[in-house]
Amino acid sequence: MNSMLNWAGHGAEAESDVLAARHFPATIGRFEERADRVVIDGLVRWVEDHYREDLLQRPSKHVYVRTLPAPVIEQIDLLRDGALIRSLIEAQISAGSVIAPMQHTDELYVSHYNKDRGGDQGLFDRHYDGNLRFLSGSVVVRALIYLQSDATYKVVFHDSHVEKAFATYDFGLLDFHRELHWVEGQYNPADRQRILLKCNYLVTPRNAALLGRAALAANTTVFYVVKAAMEYSKSPKTPPQIAVGCLCNFFRRLNNIHPLVALAIPLAFITGVVAAFGWAIGRLVT
Repeated sequence: MNSMLNWAGHGAEAESDVLAARHFPATIGRFEERADRVVIDGLVRWVEDHYREDLLQRPSKHVYVRTLPAPVIEQIDLLRDGALIRSLIEAQISAGSVIAPMQHTDELYVSHYNKDRGGDQGLFDRHYDGNLRFLSGSVVVRALIYLQSDATYKVVFHDSHVEKAFATYDFGLLDFHRELHWVEGQYNPADRQRILLKCNYLVTPRNAALLGRAALAANTTVFYVVKAAMEYSKSPKTPPQIAVGCLCNFFRRLNNIHPLVALAIPLAFITGVVAAFGWAIGRLVT
């Protein structure tokens, strides 16, 4: 397949650095084949037809790919399971590594520039997509496949020193847990709507089946919990939604410092509550 590529680090020396740091460098690609573009154009028409009202709203919208009609999933499979994306992942990992698609977490994403202190504001602010970068031995690669987009917003991949204003047919690969990134741009209602696929791939060493299962379980659990909180609190209107949205943004900033910092504060709070409860019970029984 033909592809216009912009790799952040390539060659034997760069690959060695990647493996030592356990960081997958941001990689930019483009679907050039006519067959791929026909699939993408067809998916855009389907989204515009079935999510017409959502496309007019400001909040972002995420839909799990697994919940879509079977014919639509079959078309998406042609992109996310295709040789182009897999070959670019394989080019940046050690030979023999196992690439396991995490299709249960893949999403169709209608992206609107929406900074209103809700749970989805972190999609545009500085953030890591995941918070398990302290785990060694595995990498989660995320593919951002732009089904429709104009180049008015620029995505900055800080750790890989890569920037890209993504347009229709472009895609980007990034390290889900270890790539600090953000979106630069200003909301303009006249801009072309951005429709993406977010597809995830777990990469583990060969002969590490137990590690792979543990990494998959950890990633799946964290993914669903964080996603549920973000969805509940996007464009918040009720006090509980506002509170959860504030917590999402607060813990995102802590995660930018270090994921263990984001874990330490709630654990300390829970420990304090349990200790206070135990002290109160002790006073009652003495």
